[in-house]
Amino acid sequence: MQFPESWLRSFCNPPLNTQELADLLTMSGLEVEELRPVAPPFHGIVVAEILEAEQHPNADKLRVCKVNAGAAFNNGEPLQIVCGAPNARVGIKVPLATVGAELPPGEDGKAFKIGVGKLRGVESFGMLCSARELKLSEEHGGLLELDASALVGQNIREHLNLDDTLFTLKLTPNLAHCLSVYGVAREVSALTGTPLQAPAISPVQPQHDAKLPVRIEAADLCGRFSGRIVRGVNTQAKTPAWMVDRLARCGQRSVAPLVDISNYVMFELGRPSHIFDLDKIDRELVIRWAKKGESLKLLNGNTVELDETVGVVADASAPESLAGIMGGDATAVSDDTRNVYVEAAFWWPKAVAGRSRRYNFSTDAGHRFERGVDPADTALHIERITQLILEICGGEAGPMDDQTTALPERKPVALRVARAAKIIGMPVTQEDCARVFSRLGLQFSEASGVLTVTPPSWRFDLQIEEDLIEEIIRVMGYPSLPNTPPLAPVVAKVASESRRAIHALRHAVAARDYFETINFSFVEARWEAELAGNSNPIQLLNPIAAPLAVMRSSLIGSLIQALRHNLSRRASRVRLFEIGRVFLRDASVQESDSSIAGVAQPMRLAGLAFGPADQPQWSQRDRQVDFFDVKGDLEALFAPRLLQFKPAQHPALHPGRSARVELDGRDIGVIGELHPKWRQGYELPSAPVLFELDLPAVLERQLPAAQAIPRQQSVLRDLAVIVGEQVSHDALMQTIASAHTGLIRSARLFDVFKPTQANAELKEGERSMAVRLELLDDEATLTDERIEQTVAAVVAALAEQLGARLRG
Repeated sequence: MQFPESWLRSFCNPPLNTQELADLLTMSGLEVEELRPVAPPFHGIVVAEILEAEQHPNADKLRVCKVNAGAAFNNGEPLQIVCGAPNARVGIKVPLATVGAELPPGEDGKAFKIGVGKLRGVESFGMLCSARELKLSEEHGGLLELDASALVGQNIREHLNLDDTLFTLKLTPNLAHCLSVYGVAREVSALTGTPLQAPAISPVQPQHDAKLPVRIEAADLCGRFSGRIVRGVNTQAKTPAWMVDRLARCGQRSVAPLVDISNYVMFELGRPSHIFDLDKIDRELVIRWAKKGESLKLLNGNTVELDETVGVVADASAPESLAGIMGGDATAVSDDTRNVYVEAAFWWPKAVAGRSRRYNFSTDAGHRFERGVDPADTALHIERITQLILEICGGEAGPMDDQTTALPERKPVALRVARAAKIIGMPVTQEDCARVFSRLGLQFSEASGVLTVTPPSWRFDLQIEEDLIEEIIRVMGYPSLPNTPPLAPVVAKVASESRRAIHALRHAVAARDYFETINFSFVEARWEAELAGNSNPIQLLNPIAAPLAVMRSSLIGSLIQALRHNLSRRASRVRLFEIGRVFLRDASVQESDSSIAGVAQPMRLAGLAFGPADQPQWSQRDRQVDFFDVKGDLEALFAPRLLQFKPAQHPALHPGRSARVELDGRDIGVIGELHPKWRQGYELPSAPVLFELDLPAVLERQLPAAQAIPRQQSVLRDLAVIVGEQVSHDALMQTIASAHTGLIRSARLFDVFKPTQANAELKEGERSMAVRLELLDDEATLTDERIEQTVAAVVAALAEQLGARLRG
């Protein structure tokens, strides 16, 4: 929010300079984002009146003017100025840069000094200035014409109040009561104790008895609606310079007198309003929810489609404005308008919130109404608008029409003084709290140690005890807090050695040639349905973009999108991983400080590999990454813990090239190649290999245990057995381990053989698997007899459990 300091001080003028005032506002929660002077530095420029304006004898586009700059210049005699502005004419008052004056610095940063010049043979003793030359605006079509009441010879900085400062506040959503100059002044008054000067608003005496019929059909949309008819207005009137200047310094350009008045009152009092062309309204106004299929052309030229969730102000024929957001084009005031209907209402914040963003625009009115606008002063603000219309545009006002359906209930909030002192961290008395509430204009009652506050109509943010505690320290001043060092010893929490840090995990994954990516937690609903098999994802009430409308239950969709982003930039080899949170519906989750009822939020580690398995090199041919490359990455990541991979089905993965990942018998995730259907659907040149694992399982690790170096030598024995093709590597290893001989230190598969055609030894559907056994006894040297017994036990176990036989 932007406003000039002079306007603020017209309501409340504390004994503080500009910087002190800005610091006070910032430390009270109204952050001053920027302080900026209204005009850059310049001097020697005064108000002058053009007395004569004759054509230059040697130039068609120049005029020779005689100007009166006051008694202080040229002994009161007129000055001769050569000027090329098209609007240089007799009788107007304009800025004059006298000889010796300095204009604002140009692009080179140097000030422009005015001296006596000669243009086409005619001397010029100064320069008449445009707004652009004074750096007041970008207008440069002619001289800056001043008000006819301007005093000739007066310094232009004094006349235009150019030593003013623009305040830009960065307000949080709970400070809706400060979205006006008067609202900020009310805060300054409370913070400093300086009296508040309320604007003088006197009721307008009706000159006729005409009323426009108004019906409120939706009490949950509009709680109060005030309005009146004003007849015979002159829309060709000129907006006063003081109003134009104040609007400009609030960042709002002047449009037309009626629009300017409405905007002015919004910045002054925080009340958005709307002025209808009365003659364009069909019989009545109806405040209701829109009907599906209705449309409305707005003042910004857009035509929007409406539905039952959008509030409108309609006449007997059609909707005429979006409630609390923007007026419609059909009933907009114009130069031909003679009769108007002035409206101010209280729209429920929930009925306005998010509606303008649905149509991809925002308005000052919607910004205020969705945060809460004081419902108590709609009629008073109609009086203020009417007062300004009559002063500027003339006309005759009718009687006020004020209807109330339902207003916000102001529930009392109790404050315990002892709790306030505990949370603030310094002694606070009941008298201190009462003094703060009185300065803020809050009604309250007192009991021993407790104050019960009834929030005023303009404070929508006072709902719980903590809100009142914040008000107390905010008004008392954060600098008053004592510098109290912590009394408890600060001891770092020692992490368990059985769990590695997430940062260490990132390094470990990056060491496997993966790059980390960070993605939004909200994704497209298509990803959830196709890649996670989630037909009922958690919906966002207010998504930042239409496609990103649901919370993700898997990281796979985010990685696929990141892959597509890289491929569109001609990346040929992509390795990505992400550590992030997913969001699952789970009725067993209870509400707590770190959880939301019904929503589980586990952390996951997911990765993706695409393209060549290795960087190009001379010693080997290029090949595409496959399932076993990524499987090896996971095994290296978990080493020395052993993973098991079991065939599994997953919505995103190839049914024959995917597996469930198990650790110590627990299911911890999936790995596999992207399903061919989704490879085509997401327009990928080849299928990437993906994995997704539960993060807590990945972070677990076994503590190292000391083990003595073997005192005996190990013995190796190779064993080739013939098994059916359906026998897997895991089944073979588990069967060998089940022999329970006590001497097997390790077993490793080193060869698989299947003939191209059946032979006498290997029948169709069989293959040979060769295993190297490592046998060791730490206590004694192995004998041939013990070795043969162990091998025989392994062969027997394989024969019994897998139907294996030794290969000849």
